[in-house]
Amino acid sequence: MTEHAAPASLKPDVILALDTATPWLTLALAWPGGSAQVSREVGRAHAELLPGAVQALFTEAGLPLRADAVVIGTGPGSYTGVRVGASYALGLGRVWGAPVLGVSTLEALVGGDGVQGVSLDARKGNVYAARYDVRGGVVRATLLAPTRLPLEEFQAALDGAPHRADAAPDGLALLRAGLDHGARDWALAYL
Repeated sequence: MTEHAAPASLKPDVILALDTATPWLTLALAWPGGSAQVSREVGRAHAELLPGAVQALFTEAGLPLRADAVVIGTGPGSYTGVRVGASYALGLGRVWGAPVLGVSTLEALVGGDGVQGVSLDARKGNVYAARYDVRGGVVRATLLAPTRLPLEEFQAALDGAPHRADAAPDGLALLRAGLDHGARDWALAYL
């Protein structure tokens, strides 16, 4: 079991979270007094749609295009999708002088509280999956680290816990996870 700890001294005012690892373009923005998110299925059009969607999110929030921290979903996901999001997040982080915190895309699939399993289709009867203990909408412990395995094997490892399969990522869940325990030294994961 892996316990999650908050990054040292990170209390940003404006936080952008983004994930392009799945067929969904998922964004979230939080600022003092508000938050907004969008998650829409775009297939493989992340590169074309990401910059405009980020600009629109900031505009709708009435904020200038500038964040104090960026949270990136690090996959697992399609090779191109994961790299599009990571490259964009790193570019924004560099321009803004903001840290880029990585969190597994699987953490954006959690829903509600309690022990639960989440998975993404990895083809040929396999899933990329994890089992988490979620409290306050944030993963507090990893009970089964993200791994690729046969769907039946993962379902047996759930011990009756709910299973969220191929759900649309939740941008605010990703954002909360990034603030709570996002890694500064993250690596990308591919399906």
